[in-house]
Amino acid sequence: MSGVTDLMIGADGLARCAWGSSTPEYIPYHDTEWGRPLRGDDALFERLSLEAFQSGLSWITILRKRESFRRAFAGFHIETVARFGEQDVARLMADAGIVRNRMKIDATLQNARAAADLEGGLSDLLWSYAPPPRPRRPAAGEVPAVTPESTAMAKDLKKRGFRFVGPTTAYALMQATGMVDDHIEGCHVPQRTAEPVPPGT
Repeated sequence: MSGVTDLMIGADGLARCAWGSSTPEYIPYHDTEWGRPLRGDDALFERLSLEAFQSGLSWITILRKRESFRRAFAGFHIETVARFGEQDVARLMADAGIVRNRMKIDATLQNARAAADLEGGLSDLLWSYAPPPRPRRPAAGEVPAVTPESTAMAKDLKKRGFRFVGPTTAYALMQATGMVDDHIEGCHVPQRTAEPVPPGT
């Protein structure tokens, strides 16, 4: 089977993308979140923010700090974060539970303000760049880091005032939120066959 080394069989007998078995924390994230369609403005703002904080770091670092990030940023409620001021910035810079990077913190606050100003909401904007479903790739080496869709998304977000969201970060967001399915062929996580139902419907 092509790309067999890109899959790992866990103690539970399930085949996973190799990265999804590399640490205990990754297993539930891989199995229940990554690549699963996610909608909702606040939910996608959280993922957008965490992907921006991840820039230059490993994702496991962010994942391990996720609950601290949620507490620090008011559950990533867009309207609340958009009202954060200098006292909040000082509080965040003193919070050892998160990544204390001033540029990324400032970008998160700016992105909340930009998201709050969007007509139609953040979720619909981001999902408008999701490409049609396609077959899974047989090897991790065939998964791109950037696509035309992620490049277009990043360009649009920048035009609307978002920061720290380049084409690579945009594609990582698309992978994490199921806008694309980059699980490797043979992974036990089921492929999406229909659009998710938006929350609250």
